[in-house]
Amino acid sequence: MTKIYASHSLEIALRKCWRKMHGYTILDEIGSPDSGYTMASINSNGDLKSPGDPPDKKLNDTDAEKQPLSGKKEERWWNTLMQVAVPFFIAGCGTIGAGLVLGSVRNWEVFLKVNAIFVLVPSLSGLKGNLDMCLASRLSTQANLGNMTSPREVISMVVGNISLVQVQAIVAATVVAMFAVTVNTITDRAFNGSFVLLLIASAVFTATTTCFVLDFVMVMVIFGSQKFKVNPDNVATPLAASIGDIVSNSVLAVTAQYMFEQIQISLWQPIALLCVYYSLLPIWVFIVWRNKYTKTVLTTGWTPVISALFISGVGGIVLDQAVDQFQGYEVFQPIVNGIGGNLVCVQSSRLATHLHQTAIPGELPENTRIIEWPWKTLFYGTTAAKVARMLLILALCGQIVFMFVADFIFQGVVTIQVAFGITYVLCSVVQVMVLLYLAYILIHFMWKKKKDPDNAAIPYLTSLGDLLGSVFLGLAFVILSIFGMEYGNNV
Repeated sequence: MTKIYASHSLEIALRKCWRKMHGYTILDEIGSPDSGYTMASINSNGDLKSPGDPPDKKLNDTDAEKQPLSGKKEERWWNTLMQVAVPFFIAGCGTIGAGLVLGSVRNWEVFLKVNAIFVLVPSLSGLKGNLDMCLASRLSTQANLGNMTSPREVISMVVGNISLVQVQAIVAATVVAMFAVTVNTITDRAFNGSFVLLLIASAVFTATTTCFVLDFVMVMVIFGSQKFKVNPDNVATPLAASIGDIVSNSVLAVTAQYMFEQIQISLWQPIALLCVYYSLLPIWVFIVWRNKYTKTVLTTGWTPVISALFISGVGGIVLDQAVDQFQGYEVFQPIVNGIGGNLVCVQSSRLATHLHQTAIPGELPENTRIIEWPWKTLFYGTTAAKVARMLLILALCGQIVFMFVADFIFQGVVTIQVAFGITYVLCSVVQVMVLLYLAYILIHFMWKKKKDPDNAAIPYLTSLGDLLGSVFLGLAFVILSIFGMEYGNNV
């Protein structure tokens, strides 16, 4: 009996050794026979394979691009292009409007006497990326995973996420207002208590109002996308951003001017406004804490949001300094920042959905690395390259159109010179290229560290877009001024 058992064990061992030598996976290394499959037995196409089948072969660059990046089926390139292009150009109109609003209100009394307002502009505009784009990415991922079918679960998901955004908006606006106060105190070497109330009240009201409007817009867009069988990853974030910039700048300008006029008489209005919002804060926190979809984010999602605000705040300092030196900078800065942020949000949302569908947190899909060569992530060689090429083409064509439209509306005639046009488009496209490459690295790095990119990646990317856009555009204006070819000098 012992000989028979030993012979049987030897036969099993030899069979396992033979299978390993020929590239097969041993059942014991995957899971129990009852389970049959684990996430490790999902191949690069997202299909289940038998535990005993040979592992997938390494994909070459051509085959890698054929793997679906978002959704259950591979999207045709023209479908993706149309789904992204339409909301992109609508969003571009919003960024043009935001720039024109900023250009028209820069001479208002509050903007002339309270310079810290300009520090708030990129940060509050960036809140749509820090908060609302994260909400859009989370809901888009849930929609693509098929988790938004039960009406009861959908209502719970939407209410929890909107409440979460309100909590984050109140806290984030307060933090960025204090940052603006600190910067203003250092630069002006003076402290004005009434201006502190003005900045905090204006920031909190602008952030909560803008986020509340955008949240409902995004929920409707995502439901509409499902109904018309459109990938929400492609349309939700750009459409929300189309009104985000212009609403944010308009609400901030009107609120700040109104509060500035009121504090000349009495301080009770900004104080009352802040008391109302801070009284509502515990209620929002309670709703979020009781919601299973948002409870975790409430305790873990603050680091990227607060960090992103300070990054955008540095971009606000650049804006504050450049507005006084370069004519037209405030018109084009929201366009550069907004377009770059919108495009990188599309790529970020699609990459996050792809990881949710094909891998488990902490494990990257097969043939995927955290750091790739730039040309592989932007042009040819990875699953992200196909969409990245489309986004770069959209950035190039879109910025040319938006540049001429904004110039015509602002000046009344077309005043764009060749030198300015080339410099402007170059800095815009370079900004988008850097953002798309950073998005690929950051999202895969976060997934490897078991952090959900839907909650953490977009705030960093949009704030970096604000900073890079402000700096690159500032450098473009500096270079043009050195050679005497400033914008608007031919008017």
